[in-house]
Amino acid sequence: MARTGHPQVRAGIGDDAAVLAVRPGYELLVTTDFSLEGMHFRRDWYPAGVIGHRCLLRGLSDIAAMGGEPIAAFLSLALPESVKQRWVDEFFKGLLGLAKRYGVNLAGGDVAQSPKGVVADVVVVGQAPKGEALRRSGARVGDGVYVTGLLGGAAAEIQRLRGRGRPRHAGLAEPRIAAGQALRGVASACIDVSDGLSTDLSHISEESGVGAVIEAEAVPVAKGATLDLALHGGEDYELLFTSGKPVPEKVAGAKVTLIGEVTPGKRMELVDAGGKRRRLEPAGWEHFRE
Repeated sequence: MARTGHPQVRAGIGDDAAVLAVRPGYELLVTTDFSLEGMHFRRDWYPAGVIGHRCLLRGLSDIAAMGGEPIAAFLSLALPESVKQRWVDEFFKGLLGLAKRYGVNLAGGDVAQSPKGVVADVVVVGQAPKGEALRRSGARVGDGVYVTGLLGGAAAEIQRLRGRGRPRHAGLAEPRIAAGQALRGVASACIDVSDGLSTDLSHISEESGVGAVIEAEAVPVAKGATLDLALHGGEDYELLFTSGKPVPEKVAGAKVTLIGEVTPGKRMELVDAGGKRRRLEPAGWEHFRE
């Protein structure tokens, strides 16, 4: 199997466990994400390479949101007996292609048979300078609320596929690794937009003990999407962050938009063009929601 290389991966596939070297003055970041067929992807919607890309993207985006540098990934993959080897090869091609672009080593994992559906569990290990990792808990009243890129494009694509449209897959999302690192010392709190702006903002609100007011007209909506999809759609993998410092219009090549302000309390509100306010409920993706 083709593997990418990272100098801090001293031993990877081929031993009972990986050996990772930690750079002096740095701390490890570890994240894990399940991707379940029928819940996070459908094989009749997405080619295998796109699914592999998306499975790793989720973990890399978490590392980006912490302002970190990814080092290694670990994949546990369960496959139904009906899955062909060609599908598996294409899956790894997509996953390893993304890993190579960010210098990430596929350092281990496991393969098993699944009784129903493809299951991929990806662990990503990264690092950040000691005490400098971005957290969800640092937002302060008066900070601006910012987002990188455009929102709602991924949700618009899923909506189109549900209407039996043909998949496009042009411009697959990339993790904002460089932008996350550039925001160290600038962002007071940060999270990636994976579950939808409203839900991910609520996580910052909860962890920081603050609220927020979002200007509807300021939200950067992707072409073909609606404001509702931009607020609640998810899977954009942009960075949502707060800051009390000057923030440039671009960070590491990513366009940055000021969309609101951090407020006292924990209430989130949306202000329309006429100045009317309404409560902004976290209506993005949440597991076990009835």
